[in-house]
Amino acid sequence: MAFDLPTLRKISYAIFAFFSFLVFALTIARLAYTNNLPKGDSLNRGRNFYDPVVVELLVTSMMSMAWAGFIIYTIHKRVSENYVSTFRGELVGLFVVWMFWLVGTAIATNFWGNLGFCAQFEACRVLSAMVAFSWLAWLAVTFNFAVSLIFIVANGALLEPLHGQWVPQDQESGNGTQYTERSPRSRPVSTGGG
Repeated sequence: MAFDLPTLRKISYAIFAFFSFLVFALTIARLAYTNNLPKGDSLNRGRNFYDPVVVELLVTSMMSMAWAGFIIYTIHKRVSENYVSTFRGELVGLFVVWMFWLVGTAIATNFWGNLGFCAQFEACRVLSAMVAFSWLAWLAVTFNFAVSLIFIVANGALLEPLHGQWVPQDQESGNGTQYTERSPRSRPVSTGGG
């Protein structure tokens, strides 16, 4: 059975986008609550406020959804004309997104890592879910980074198109390039036995 790496990457980026969307929705819910506190609410004495880390996670989730959409499009349409559509560009983008997730999730975990004592309140459940899905999004971006890095190392593909649908050529073929683009109608390059 053949292993289809481009399809795996599209699926893993879709999962990453899904987790990012969930964090986006949870941060919106948190901001809606803290910016519309009812009078007499015990939280912050009923005065509206916002948590800076929630805004950071909101921006990170929006950036991540856009990045995942761009990468899925690039892989699916086999885009290879611009600088960001190389594996190097993908790694740089993934590293930036990875750092945003790591910082935001670590700070959120430090603040709200153990809210079991107030699980009966919706605000606490939203925060707990936000922290959990933030870690899942960080794991998804880490997985995508690792898969791309392994592919780059195994194939010497740092400056190649990130869609990964090219066929390695023999060095002695004399065509001057190590890789050749496949026909858009052909099946993606697969690895594995079978």
